[in-house]
Amino acid sequence: MDLQALKDFRTGIVDNCSKVIVGKEDEIFDVVVCFLCSGHVLIEDIPGTGKTMLLRAFAKTIGGTFKRVQFTPDVLPSDLTGINFYNLKTGEFEFRPGPLFANMILADEINRATPRTQSSLLEAMAERQITVDGETYRMTEPFMIMATQNPLESHGTFPLPDAQTDRFFMRISLGYMTRVEEISVLSGRDTLEIVNELEPRTTIEEILRFKKMCREVEVSADVVAYLMDIVERTRSDSRIRIGVSTRGAIAAYRAAQAAAALEGRSYVLPEDIRRLAPRVLAHRLSLSGMTDTGEDLRLLEEIIEATPVPLEG
Repeated sequence: MDLQALKDFRTGIVDNCSKVIVGKEDEIFDVVVCFLCSGHVLIEDIPGTGKTMLLRAFAKTIGGTFKRVQFTPDVLPSDLTGINFYNLKTGEFEFRPGPLFANMILADEINRATPRTQSSLLEAMAERQITVDGETYRMTEPFMIMATQNPLESHGTFPLPDAQTDRFFMRISLGYMTRVEEISVLSGRDTLEIVNELEPRTTIEEILRFKKMCREVEVSADVVAYLMDIVERTRSDSRIRIGVSTRGAIAAYRAAQAAAALEGRSYVLPEDIRRLAPRVLAHRLSLSGMTDTGEDLRLLEEIIEATPVPLEG
């Protein structure tokens, strides 16, 4: 396994995206992990923190085809999947692909769309295919949906159902920059101009090779047991109505493998699980009763703190 090539890949992606989003190297790293695991990422934060620009920069850096969809209440499922239209010249129906037929899809403000439109993404996210009028079409590989979401307190938003939230491999939040970082952005070049100048730092063939390499990273029995201790505690905690699913446990396992490989290691440490679990598992929790925004993350972090870490991984 060429671990140095993976480290170089990570450095190239993070450095390129950091030209656009200052001081968010950890968040960019998380998106890379998600991408190498063939997952989809949900960025949840208040407007104006750079969510869209981060994902545009990442898509440009990865290369391949890119489509952006601005979600609003009037967006229909066919606006995403495509339609069959009647060609007057040929006298036959032809399929016109929608924006989902790209390597990278930016679903901007996904929770502004109606539940019907949100659900139209489920088949593409889970099975990497869509069905239109009984005909099934495969998505282009690599395929990744990068969605942004405003807090549910915002006007005109529709909460994502649990089934769809669970399809997102990871949920991250950018937060505000530091004072120094924000001053550098205020006095710097226009962000969109920088994004347009970015050049791809990898190829589709290289990405597919790195994805396979990540699956070769060793995970010891002690580390697997540590992950399952966290998962099982979410299922037995009285404050949690529905704990982490098996899909969530698998996602945390794969994320730890990818993170270790990008760090130049052929084995997973408990610290990999500890760092990534909040990003991969928190949004999969369904809490009991009325809760505040971010309560799922705070509760999961509390569970992680209370779970004994194995001495050797």
